[in-house]
Amino acid sequence: MSEFIGDLAKYHFLQYALATGLLASVACGVIGGYVVTRRITYLAGGIAHSVLAGLGAARYCRVVYQWEWLTPLLGAVISALIAAVVIGLVSLYAREREDTVIGAVWALGMALGVLFISRTPGYGEDLMSYLFGNILMVSPRDLRIIAALDLVVVVVVVLFYRRLLAVCFDEEFARLRGVKVEFYFLLLLCLTALGVVLLVMVVGIVMVIALLTIPAAVAGNFTGRLSRLMMLSVFFTALFTTTGLAVSYAADLPAGATTIIVAGAAYLFVLLSKRLLHSIKFRLAWQSKNITLQ
Repeated sequence: MSEFIGDLAKYHFLQYALATGLLASVACGVIGGYVVTRRITYLAGGIAHSVLAGLGAARYCRVVYQWEWLTPLLGAVISALIAAVVIGLVSLYAREREDTVIGAVWALGMALGVLFISRTPGYGEDLMSYLFGNILMVSPRDLRIIAALDLVVVVVVVLFYRRLLAVCFDEEFARLRGVKVEFYFLLLLCLTALGVVLLVMVVGIVMVIALLTIPAAVAGNFTGRLSRLMMLSVFFTALFTTTGLAVSYAADLPAGATTIIVAGAAYLFVLLSKRLLHSIKFRLAWQSKNITLQ
């Protein structure tokens, strides 16, 4: 840990990586609260894996057509938003089975991404870095895009917090109050798509759902109010990403996988501690009842 802190002051790539983790934590902590509350993890999974199509297409266009403005991160945003809208519209209006469409979008996005990457001349970036994260390779330009996405997510959530809250907890009541449930559901999926893109840079496509949901799940053990859950989720996401980065740097391990291990260990610790505390309280209450009866 001391080595990481010392090198953090010297190396820009570590500073960019830390900033990426902290910035992504804000939006993803907030979005994770909605995802866990609304129970749309499976929808977020479909969106996450379709991101590879945008990453691959952007890299192909940059190399073949010299479209320097189309960064892989921007391509990921476009593909994630398209996938969110498609999945959302199918979920709301189509008669097709929802899980079938999600599986199709999931597989199609991955397949397109692999095809684009395989046809791109001269591998400058490896497929593994997209699948398992490349936080140490974040550029200043990517960092600016991440900050902009972060700002968009936070502003939208602040403006529409109550309507999104109503859609998450009680759609029928929201309709009776005149809330456009379909629109806000699609908006929620688009926000989820942006959160997914932010986390792809941190832990990669394969593990993005874990970091989107685990901090919110941990926070849910400490509060039942959504606003507080979001704030705690932001804190835990920042804690997990920073700790994972520091531990991986010191031990020369993949940063994304280490971050997920840290988050998973914390989740299990909280669950076991809660179960143990509940068991102790139950035994104390039972003993107190027996003493009273005697």
